Amino acid sequence: MPRDDRRSSDERRLFRGTTRLDVPRDWRRTFVPRPTYDADAFGRLSERIARFLGTGQFLVYMTATILFWVGWNIFAPESVRFDQYPFIFLTLALSLQASYAAPLILLAQNRQEARDRVQYERDRDVDARTRADMEFLAREMASLRMAVGEVATRDFLRSELRSLLADLDLKSREDDRV
Repeated sequence: MPRDDRRSSDERRLFRGTTRLDVPRDWRRTFVPRPTYDADAFGRLSERIARFLGTGQFLVYMTATILFWVGWNIFAPESVRFDQYPFIFLTLALSLQASYAAPLILLAQNRQEARDRVQYERDRDVDARTRADMEFLAREMASLRMAVGEVATRDFLRSELRSLLADLDLKSREDDRV
């Protein structure tokens, strides 16, 4: 039987990072590496930015910046002004800030929604386990009540023993008379 030295693509993926001599290299079609980024790190950064955009501190900074911008461009000498009255550059800067803020906030909301969904599934699983445990305990309590209902209690035993003692006393008196 001929030996097959070809490896499957799964095996090649396993050994891709190794420098083993018995594993053929995977050649890429291009020699330019593809850019990669850590989506989770980008998501965490977007959440931090979105969290900051929703604070009063950001509103104070933004208001101070706009007031400074407008004040500078109105009251500064004509030679150092960089944005005249219609403040087109300010409008552009605010539009740019808003165009980046909106997708970052949406990305942060999507990540939060995914976390909430996972937490909801965990809560649902915990609730199902708790419900099953409570049903089991309810069945056990019912079986214990049934078992206790069939067990002779102390009062019942006392009454039975008293009636037997009374019967024995009555029988011993009858025997004494005869």
